[in-house]
Amino acid sequence: MNTYYVYIMSNPRRTVLYIGMTNSLERRVAEHKSHKVKGFTDRYNCTELVYFEDVPSVKEAIAREKQLKKWSRSKKETLISTLNPERLDLSTELGSG
Repeated sequence: MNTYYVYIMSNPRRTVLYIGMTNSLERRVAEHKSHKVKGFTDRYNCTELVYFEDVPSVKEAIAREKQLKKWSRSKKETLISTLNPERLDLSTELGSG
């Protein structure tokens, strides 16, 4: 069984949030940090992992990603606080920070 991840990236000043999903969190975070993929996260320098959760299926991961994207900024901030109240870059725990 594969594991999928829903994650939130932010810029160093924590003014921008990006929500995504992947089947390889370490690889995807490394791509964001190296600006390998051009687009929103590259443009807004979203290089720091501030939240993630594992999800058992791709279908559930896509649904959860869509759910979080609809949330207000304050609700997203509250979610981040449950795992990471100091808003640290969690990618250091993955070995890609």
